[in-house]
Amino acid sequence: MKVGIYEQLVRAGRTRRDVLKGAASAAALAAASTGALGALTRQASAQDNLRAQILQIPGVGKGSPTDADWQKVGELCLGATKAAVKEGEFAGVELTFMGLNNQNLHNFLFRGFLKPWEAYTGAKINWIDLAQADYNARLQQSIATGTVDFDIIEMGAPFEGDTASKGLLDEMPDWVKTQIEADDLVDYLKAPVGTWDGKTYRVTIDGDCHTFAYRKDYLTDPAISGATGMTEAPTTWQQVNEFSKKVKGQKDPLTGLDAYGFLDPLKGWGGFGFYFLEDRATAYAKHPDDKAWLFDPDTMKPRVNNPAFVQAIQDVMDLIAAGAYPSDQINADPGTTAFQQFLAGTGAALTWWGDVGSGARTSDTSVVGDVVGFSINPGSDKVYNSKTGEWETPASPNFAPNMAYIGWGVYVASSVSGDEKKRKAAWSAAAHLGGKDISLWMAAYPSGFQPYRNSHFDYAEWEAAGYDRAYIEDYLGSNLDSYNHPNAAIEPRIPGIFQYYSVAEDELAKGFAGQYKSAQETADAIAAAWEKITDQIGRESQIKLYKASLGL
Repeated sequence: MKVGIYEQLVRAGRTRRDVLKGAASAAALAAASTGALGALTRQASAQDNLRAQILQIPGVGKGSPTDADWQKVGELCLGATKAAVKEGEFAGVELTFMGLNNQNLHNFLFRGFLKPWEAYTGAKINWIDLAQADYNARLQQSIATGTVDFDIIEMGAPFEGDTASKGLLDEMPDWVKTQIEADDLVDYLKAPVGTWDGKTYRVTIDGDCHTFAYRKDYLTDPAISGATGMTEAPTTWQQVNEFSKKVKGQKDPLTGLDAYGFLDPLKGWGGFGFYFLEDRATAYAKHPDDKAWLFDPDTMKPRVNNPAFVQAIQDVMDLIAAGAYPSDQINADPGTTAFQQFLAGTGAALTWWGDVGSGARTSDTSVVGDVVGFSINPGSDKVYNSKTGEWETPASPNFAPNMAYIGWGVYVASSVSGDEKKRKAAWSAAAHLGGKDISLWMAAYPSGFQPYRNSHFDYAEWEAAGYDRAYIEDYLGSNLDSYNHPNAAIEPRIPGIFQYYSVAEDELAKGFAGQYKSAQETADAIAAAWEKITDQIGRESQIKLYKASLGL
């Protein structure tokens, strides 16, 4: 039963017991098909029809969506805006929106979605487009100099510590929470994510966790399986590493070119590249009995140079030494590994955000859509216990999916707080992008975002769009299994988190290039830099916020 229909029946005077009786869910609903309930069922049907309609734009397997498609979807999803805003209400308002321009996604889609919004409301949006590698530096510059030049920003939850804590964000009005149906978010994206000191600031438009994508044809090819001895997808990093070394010298089943195993990005990406080392490290470092894994929660002493992280760095160094990566991998950032390598037919596996799954089937550049499979990130045969300082061998592999970045959101700057017309316009634009229906389209097509609402996991809707059931259960299941994993590695929302990540990338690059003598020396350099950052920000305040982020 639709939640809205259930609530309408209760408001109409029926008891919860009456509503939940079997007769009420069938005969009583049919008998009540006139009046308010009939209107609600027609409304629900209309929404279902809208969702089915937008999922056919342009249709799975019919090429990458275009600006015309984005505008069409944006126009069809304007219903909630029209219910809250009068036509032309924001005439004369100009807003500046800062976000990403990666891979012709993010801001490119937002432009299309918001063009019909602009036409209806009368507002005008100016755009600040940033490459992913430039994002952190640009945001930190605005914060440090007090020159916030945007009214709306696409931002990840980790930056809430840098912005909300400094009073740079506008609190979300209650009408926005209603319009975006915030209760539909998967549990791990609900408060405290998107909040600071009990106030809500974020319209969530993404979920973000890293999952494992792999080529099934590498496991069925006789020559490759003969060389590697593997016919099932690896489930531990030990197996991933072994496979990557043994596949060397074979030919890719799709392209006939050289075969490669796991694709680690070895070039930094403005701090975002550190997540990919974390994918390896969390399996080694995130002990099921310990919520912390990046820092010691009582002292903020970095754990990045403990044996678990050193093992993750050593894994990568071993694969470099074995020649297991494509040539010039030292210059491959995560955008390269996903879009220029894996989706284009190079390599057997990678970890990435979940939108690789939709891109595999709906992007013009993908050739692997029929042969790709998904799972949660690999685990490890051993896990380091930071409390005892010892490695442990669990009865089954230790899995700790990396909730990398906790998803993109749309936020409104506090600079608009004193202008109610501009403030409402900014929040209306944010709510349009974070609407329930438009979010389904973004989850199903190339957008830069992955499923993040409970309603995104209705397999029938994806099938109607053109996905086959087995594929979508595999893809969506890898996201759900990660979101709901009891040992998931949750990222801390603390000030300066991308300062830590960016300097870690710099030191890793030196280590991968052979400038440090060992993985341990590389990790020690990262830890020393992290200690300086903590002292600069304030150790006691960082300890307090880090504990709060872990729920301690």
